[in-house]
Amino acid sequence: MELKDKVLACMEQHGAPMTAGEVEKALKVDRKEIDKAFKQLKKEEAIVSPVRCKWEPAKK
Repeated sequence: MELKDKVLACMEQHGAPMTAGEVEKALKVDRKEIDKAFKQLKKEEAIVSPVRCKWEPAKK
């Protein structure tokens, strides 16, 4: 499982918008790697930002 898939699963399990820092603490992965995963997910339009600096899975 790729990191971006783990990030997305973590966000879905949490059930509320999360910051990169919260995802970092939950997955215990380096922040730079989380930022790369967020960048990929944003490009794929898999996550959206309902509140500034917080992200959640996009509704499909």
